Amino acid sequence: MPSEFSATVTDFWGVPPAATGATDAYRVIVDPELRTDLLLTLLDVVDGPLVATLSPATAERLRVADGESVGRAELRSRLDDAGLELNGADLVSYLTLEARRSVAAPPPAPGTRALTAADVSEFARFSADAPEDDLDEAYVELDHWVALGTFVDGRLVAAASMYPWRDSTVADIGVITLPEHRGRGLGRRLVQAIAAEALARGHEPQYRHQAGNAASAALARSAGFARFAEWDVVTA
Repeated sequence: MPSEFSATVTDFWGVPPAATGATDAYRVIVDPELRTDLLLTLLDVVDGPLVATLSPATAERLRVADGESVGRAELRSRLDDAGLELNGADLVSYLTLEARRSVAAPPPAPGTRALTAADVSEFARFSADAPEDDLDEAYVELDHWVALGTFVDGRLVAAASMYPWRDSTVADIGVITLPEHRGRGLGRRLVQAIAAEALARGHEPQYRHQAGNAASAALARSAGFARFAEWDVVTA
């Protein structure tokens, strides 16, 4: 439920901390200032409300009004009728208030340090060895706001980066561990290390991944993150 998370999370998404109880109807918000690259966003909060945020033009197209409640099935039907396609849901997770306290001061992660421009050759080798799907989904980049890497025998085997998401104090985290080095806790320790760095910089770490990625979901849980919501969009 929303109350498990910091006020930064609930304020960012516009969800009251005390909001509880599953529902099958979206609360409609018509937002004239919705980003121009978005027509609609759907937020399904775990044990909390469903929120549909639309541009005025999209609201008119779907025949919904600000403050209205629209059933899940009905809204999906109207999207289909209008020829609007959702991109595919992301699961959005954050540290619970309890996990936040332990992650804020994690034990040192052996072999882990900040990545800099001096690591460009090693990062290029790492990227060449990483699965293409991981590179596409995780979005780990050397020139992000913060980038950390874990080295084994002098080679980069796991990397994580983060950046302020949507001009906010939420820091979106991506992480990749090379397949042959998985199952050893490297990814978990790296995620905790970069989450601690986010907190130290006054940002809320966010772990976001595609809904069907079971391995990424397991990594998030092991690092102390709990699912806050499912988030989907229709882009312009």
